[in-house]
This record gives sequence, structure tokens and C-alpha cells, in this order.
Amino acid sequence: MLSIDNVTVRIAGREILSQATASLPAGRRIGLVGRNGAGKSTLLKTILGQLSPDDGEVSWPRAWKIGAVAQEAPGTADSLLDTVLAADQERISLLATAETETDPDELGEIYTRLADIDAYTAPSRAASILSGLGFSAEEQLRPCSEFSGGWRMRVALAAILFSNPDLLLLDEPTNYLDLEGVLWLQDFLQECRSTVLIVSHDRDLLNNSAEFILHLEQGKLTLYTGGYDTFAATRSAQRALDTAFAKKQEAARQHLQSFVDRFKAKASKARQAQSRMKMLAKMQTVEVPVDEHVAPIRIPQPQESSPPLLTMHHASVGYVPGKPVLSGMSIRLDPDDRIALLGKNGNGKSTLAKLLANRLQLMDGELVRARKLVTGYFAQHQLDELDGSLTPIETLARLRKELTPEKVRGQLGGFGFSAHKAQTRVDSLSGGERARLMLALATLDKPNMLILDEPTNHLDIDARGELLKALNDFEGAVILVSHDRRLLESTADRFLLVADGRVTPFEGDLDEYHRFLLSGDSTPTRRPSQKARAA
Repeated sequence: MLSIDNVTVRIAGREILSQATASLPAGRRIGLVGRNGAGKSTLLKTILGQLSPDDGEVSWPRAWKIGAVAQEAPGTADSLLDTVLAADQERISLLATAETETDPDELGEIYTRLADIDAYTAPSRAASILSGLGFSAEEQLRPCSEFSGGWRMRVALAAILFSNPDLLLLDEPTNYLDLEGVLWLQDFLQECRSTVLIVSHDRDLLNNSAEFILHLEQGKLTLYTGGYDTFAATRSAQRALDTAFAKKQEAARQHLQSFVDRFKAKASKARQAQSRMKMLAKMQTVEVPVDEHVAPIRIPQPQESSPPLLTMHHASVGYVPGKPVLSGMSIRLDPDDRIALLGKNGNGKSTLAKLLANRLQLMDGELVRARKLVTGYFAQHQLDELDGSLTPIETLARLRKELTPEKVRGQLGGFGFSAHKAQTRVDSLSGGERARLMLALATLDKPNMLILDEPTNHLDIDARGELLKALNDFEGAVILVSHDRRLLESTADRFLLVADGRVTPFEGDLDEYHRFLLSGDSTPTRRPSQKARAA
């Protein structure tokens, strides 16, 4: 059992955790949730010993091995497979000792322990984890240094999963995964026998993988049984009961206080007034937390446009002449289209998004854009391109000098920026606030086709809900790449599979897509659909 006992942590004079207490059952999967800035990462650092609590303590069985994803992604010349295998230090040590040990009894104990930890199947287990996280057999033999930071973080995740710790701490592991990787992780965690504490804003992952929800609010911890939806319903019902009880208590308190005020100076009623004063002092108080404000997301509505917005015939696109990433594409996009792009990272989803956003030129074939087509484009990498020295108001004003200050403030207000936040330097904004700023930029020209490439990475669950509602209210076309299954299911009515250099309709829902991934087939089974259209 992981025990968190009256833990208080203060950072720069601010109390992040306030006598936080919880007992987490061993061998179970617990989702840690709370608003951005609530202190989830602070709690994980305290558990890992990276932060010392000002009061209280965290404890677990002495024999437990603790595992968390390294903050620095591996960038060595070692292969991906060797990097993951190296995470099991006991196996490495036993194998090294066996090379030099000459005592037969000692060797016998070493080989028995190697068998107990299943050491001889380690390469196949490591390869299976890497494959689940999107690495081909060929890629697993390449050096880590050849991969980008996001892919190296997958290797770091693979390493900690392979090490099989007794307590596994995961802080937003889906931020560097695609949908396919998230679905694989969901299945992996369901079979995991470790005690797992996972911070995630992915509601579907928490529903399918978590057996308990640990909620962090106002520095306090509360443990709920069940997945996220069960937690949300339970918490809502409890808040309603607490609110009703608090109102009754306040009415009773006012009644008693009224009696005391009327008769405390009257000799014949003094004893009764004293009695009621004691009742007031003993009266139970129920504190109902004030609902935290959820900043809005409102996407400007586009001007009406006639179909089609865009058509492609036998189109090819890529980065190196003569080596297209995608080819043979014939696609038609209409103003009412809601399309999600499916396919593993590296197969070309972002390449297709860039082509649609006019950030890449066609290599071959034909692409026709409607005369009134206005495109809005959000790409995750653009967050790193923001000028941190500017404020959000300055960022928008520099991009569109013709806009009045009122229009700039109105656009920012639609994405949850208060007057204060609109005047705050970008490098002082949270990741979620910078994501909102990028959404404000992407929709500044009132696009009738909105292309979103992983828009949710830095948004908490409430903000993701706001984005979902905003997209459903938006009357233009939406092209969406996301690992957030709930967002895809609630927004898209048409799926395109990007795989093997082609773009083809996927006729089915995400449950069917999950089964398709598990089957290992190279192409999905086709079935007729009225939603699929080709130009």
C-alpha cells in the first residue's frame, strides 16, 4: 500500500498540498486527476523523493521498486532494444555475475533467480512493448540518437514499462503517443500487476484503465472507486448533497442566532440563550468547494460556402523530390465534413494535414481549392514557435495589424483569456493557455475549414470538454488528428486511414479500429458506407 499521510508542501510560499491524505491499494490502477496547477506533478515528485514535504510523510513497503519515466529522453548510440533491456538492472547484474561466478551453488541461485524474473524472454517482451508504442522491428535496432525527442520519450516509457516496478508513476504518458499508442497502453495497463498511479487528462484512458480515481482539489486528496465517469457522477451527487445540507445548516444556524440575539440580554431567557450558543458552537459545518471557473472556448463561425471546399485527384505529397510520403489520393472535402485521420505516427497524418493547410505543395496529381476557402491550422509544434517575449494581445496584433484592439481582445476572450492573461507574457503562460492562444490564432480569419493536429496535449479534462463543445457548435469543416478518443468519437463522423503511403476510408467506428489494430492486419475489412466519398 502507498500511504500519503497528512502531507503539506509549500513552494515559494504557496501551499500546494495541504495535509493531503490517502491510502492507495497495492496492485491496483489509480488515476490522479485535478485541474491544471492543482499540484499533481508536485505530488508525484514528493512520492519520488524529489521534493521534501514541509509536513507529513509518504511511505510504501520497503521491498518495493519505484519506477517513473525519465525526464530526459535517451539519446545515446545504444539501440532502442538495448536501451529498454538495460532498464531491468537486476537482470543485467545477474547476467554479468553469471559470466564470472565459479561457485556452483552461487551459479545455481543466479540461474534460479533469472528464471524467476523471466529473464530469458526479456528481448521478446521488450520488443513487444516497443512494437506496441509504434516502433518497427527494424527501428528497434537503430540508435536512440537517430530519433526525435518525442520518439525518444516513447523509448523512455517503454523502458519503465519493461522494468515492471512495484509502483509505476506515469505523468501524462499520452502526450507523446498517437491514438494507436494510447489504445495499446490502455490494454497494457489493464494487464499490469503493478500499483499504477497515472496522471492523465484522457477521459477514455481513465475510464478503461483506472480502477480508482484520486482527486486532488484545493490541496486535499479524495479517493473514489471506479473510472473517471463514475468519479464525476459520484462527486457531482456528493456536491449536491453537501450543498443541500449546507443550506439547511445555515438556515438552522440563522434561526438559533436569531434567538440568541433576541433574548441574550433578557434574564428570564438567559439560560436558553446560553444553551443555543453552545448548540451553535457544536454545529457541524460542511464546506462546499466553490466550483472552479472553466475558461470558455468559442470558435468564430465561418461565412457560408458552397461545396466542395477542396478536391484532390491522384495527388502525391512529400518532402524529397521523387519520394512521396502519400500518393494516389483522391479526396473531396465539403463544408459540413467532420473527418478524423487515423494511422500510426510516421505514416503521414501530419503530412496530409500540412497539404490541406497549404503548408506543403503537391508533388503530382491535381488539387483544387474553392475560391472562398479559408483554412485555419493548429499544429502542436507551433507552440514552440511562439515568441515568449510578447503578450497574447501583441501576438495577435502583430499577425493582423488591421485588427482593432477591441477585436483582438474579443478573439482572445472567446478562448478564455481574461484582461490580465491577455497582457501576460507568453513565456509565463501555462501549456494549456499557450494551446488556447494557438487556437485563437488558427481561427482568427474565421476559417471554413479547421485543421487541428493534436490540439489537446496541454488541455485538462474540462478544457477538452470546452473544445469538444466548440467544435460541435462550429459550422465549418473540421479535419482532426488526435489521440483523444472521446474527442474523435464526439466530433468526427467520417474516418480516413493514413497507412502504407495511401489515404483510404475506414468504414467503422473506433471500437472496430481498435479490433483492427489488435488483429495485426495490414488493411481493414471494407464495407459499404454512405459517409465515404471520393472525388
